Amino acid sequence: MKLIRSILFVLSVATWSSASAETTKFEDAAGVLGASCAKDIETNCRGVNLDPTRMKDCLYRNQDVLSPRCKNDYVQAFDAIQKRVAARAAVTKLCERDVAKFCGSVAKGDRGKALDCLLAGPRGVSINCNKSLGEAGYR
Repeated sequence: MKLIRSILFVLSVATWSSASAETTKFEDAAGVLGASCAKDIETNCRGVNLDPTRMKDCLYRNQDVLSPRCKNDYVQAFDAIQKRVAARAAVTKLCERDVAKFCGSVAKGDRGKALDCLLAGPRGVSINCNKSLGEAGYR
């Protein structure tokens, strides 16, 4: 149980490091990873700092001895996490004009306030910006 909590914590931290409309939530990907790979991680990655990159590398290095379920699910879980991270990174670019148009009081580069402004629902936000907000999991 402690290992699963560690996995969930590591992956929740990844949400702050900032696709399709159905990108997977970080929590859901962490849940799949914890359910499928907890024993494999405990057995094969003991002593490894459980940040997402090192965990993925450890599982990759040990894929010959992983359970079939973990072998299948860890690739999908990390792929889902990467898609969500990429979707969140794309929001800045895809919503840049909308922020300038609807959120004039927000300082350039203040992503948090720009997101708050866009999520407050000004009418006329572009289709691409709205879509990217959904793909990134903000809506």
